[in-house]
Amino acid sequence: MKIMIRRSPEIGLSIYVPKKDLEEPVVEMEHETMWGGWIRIANGWVLDLPEKDADTRLPVTVDARKRAETEEV
Repeated sequence: MKIMIRRSPEIGLSIYVPKKDLEEPVVEMEHETMWGGWIRIANGWVLDLPEKDADTRLPVTVDARKRAETEEV
């Protein structure tokens, strides 16, 4: 699914899913640089992100994969 990742002063990192009209803050991530690992958003979804350079500028739109509800991180 296509998601937009951005950073705001009030929330910090957040994602926006246009097809769901959903915006949620990132509450946990596997890697400090975020890329190439998973992130968890406030509604409980876990998304796998693609590999990107650590200095990738935000906001950015990427293809992410939502993990099944039964998958553990």
